[in-house]
Amino acid sequence: MFMNRLRGLVALGAMLVLLAGPSLAEPAEGRAEAVLQGWYGLVLQLVRHTPTYSPPVASRSFAYLGIGAYEALASGRPDMASLAGQVNGLSPLPDRMAGAHYDDAVILHAVLAQGVGDFFGNTGPMGQRAMQVARQRFGDAALSGVEAAVAARSIAYGEAIAAHLLDWSQTDGALPIVNMGFPFEHAFGRQPGSWVPTSLVRQQQFPLLPHWGETRPFAMAHGQACPLPPPPAYSEVQGSDFHREALEVYEVTNALTDEQRAVARFWSDDPMLSPTPPGHWVAIALQLFEREMPDAAFQAETLARLGVGMADSFIGCWASKYEYDLLRPITYINAHIDADWQPLLITPPFPEYPSGHSTLSGTAATVLTAAFGEDVAFTDATHERDGLPPRRFASFHEAAAEAAVSRLYGGIHFRAAIERGLEQGRCIGAHAVALAMSAGR
Repeated sequence: MFMNRLRGLVALGAMLVLLAGPSLAEPAEGRAEAVLQGWYGLVLQLVRHTPTYSPPVASRSFAYLGIGAYEALASGRPDMASLAGQVNGLSPLPDRMAGAHYDDAVILHAVLAQGVGDFFGNTGPMGQRAMQVARQRFGDAALSGVEAAVAARSIAYGEAIAAHLLDWSQTDGALPIVNMGFPFEHAFGRQPGSWVPTSLVRQQQFPLLPHWGETRPFAMAHGQACPLPPPPAYSEVQGSDFHREALEVYEVTNALTDEQRAVARFWSDDPMLSPTPPGHWVAIALQLFEREMPDAAFQAETLARLGVGMADSFIGCWASKYEYDLLRPITYINAHIDADWQPLLITPPFPEYPSGHSTLSGTAATVLTAAFGEDVAFTDATHERDGLPPRRFASFHEAAAEAAVSRLYGGIHFRAAIERGLEQGRCIGAHAVALAMSAGR
């Protein structure tokens, strides 16, 4: 864990050095693409260095930043429909002045500079320094060759978009996030099979973000728009469905292959040690952008849909988690199968059903498949700097299935939570895909 944290600090330091360098390399596509990818690359580092950034919180920021990037470009293009009136609670954004000239890259930079600064205002000193340098370096890239009057107009407009979106974000019910998302009191379930703490950390004696399922979603009508059936009925009887699921976790984890261990660790994506699960899927999208080199409009639309879908996936998943309030495998197995058993991965401090990784991955795969197509093979090098070798997948859904089953290998989820989580994710992803953003959709 210490080495992963150290690698993360090195990565953020390397980002700082890159930003402070003599020039910002631009991809062949142009300034807008450079600004978009540059800010998102920094955000992936900030997520792992900002204390309140648990996966649900990270997904929320990716949604607002994605919408901001999209609206920055959509405001000047008739083939891109605004999300105002489509996502919940978003009123019409400020318009560009009729007949006035604007620069998309400058608007995009202004939106992201203000948005990132707000969402990561509580990051540490190195992150603050990185944001400060990024404003200068990405600003220089965006403003290169732009007439002063156009630049000033575009900056003011981008800041107006950002202010509108940040005001909207304050009304979603997610804030404030105190004590890193752990409540100071909690009414525990009293039924057999109810969740109980699994961590010795004092802060984690109450579960993470128990009311997150009540947060205003983006594309879903409400947090229960993609409900799940209940998990197998809790039972301590040998041969019952529930006991069989627990026994599967026990037997699989006691006979893990090297490949299964690698899968579990590749998708673990622990907070403060990684960009978190939603950041992992954003990193996959960025790698596809680098390979396919689509224009800024496609990139912004994809990041907006992905951010919206992932944020809704955590809202829907968390609503189900606290509806069913199911204990974790370690609690059941230690009590009824083997008192000395320990899982490969650290058990997260919140209820089990469904699997958050599964719901998120089902959503992300649905969105990216709609954007790039079925059976698009890719190599995922998200964790290469952390010492984990890249993994290759034949499709986004294959990657999602591996991310989901990694939680079985890690010993922290039962089979039903994995399979039904993927189903829930695909349902939630369809809401994001259905948004009318580009022409013809």
